[in-house]
Amino acid sequence: MIVLKCIAVDDEPLALRLVETFIEQTPFLELACSCDNAVEAMSLIREQQPDIVFLDINMPNLTGMELARLLQEQPGPLPKIIFTTAYNHYAIEGYKVNAVDYLLKPFSYEEFLRAANKVLQMSEEASNHFQSITADDEFIFLKVEYQWVRISLKDILYIESLKDYVKVHLEDSQKSVMSLISLKALEEKLPASKFMRINRSFIVALEKINSISKNSIFVNKTEITVGEQYKETFKTIVEKWLK
Repeated sequence: MIVLKCIAVDDEPLALRLVETFIEQTPFLELACSCDNAVEAMSLIREQQPDIVFLDINMPNLTGMELARLLQEQPGPLPKIIFTTAYNHYAIEGYKVNAVDYLLKPFSYEEFLRAANKVLQMSEEASNHFQSITADDEFIFLKVEYQWVRISLKDILYIESLKDYVKVHLEDSQKSVMSLISLKALEEKLPASKFMRINRSFIVALEKINSISKNSIFVNKTEITVGEQYKETFKTIVEKWLK
């Protein structure tokens, strides 16, 4: 299931708490953080790289609308903006900065959920699109922060599970890539002829294995233990190599 990271921004404590509560009771939303001013929000957005920002408009020093305009000038992908305000005359201006929706206070959970569902649908469509364009098992797309990154299968050495994330180790001088996906879910996307899970925390690219010992394999200088439940399957593969 897709989970969208959110930031809530509002200078009114009660209004901010309401948005936080709505986020917390929505299964596909995750509250990364919240704040009461747009200046701090700009820094948090760079830091947290959320999928959605629930943004009040009327705030001192820097308004939510001004923050949205500043974000558009920044390089790279942008979070989806959902404005929350007590004033309806900002609606047209909101759409000029590509806001997904405009929630007029006081708004109900139903209205909140309808706006959040718009972003969920957009994310699902993007995810389905990138999954469908993987051709001939030569590359995959993984969500890295809030952009989709193409990774050539031939560049992958091994993949390591880190709680809710995976770390994809790439050959040569390329940086490793972190993506919010479970090892099991990623395993299902990879061709079984080229990749194998060898313990609870690692998937290896079979052609990148340099050497094999009794209970371990080596990829470059990294030693990875073969788990008990994977030994028979791995042994079968090794026997085919040695024939």
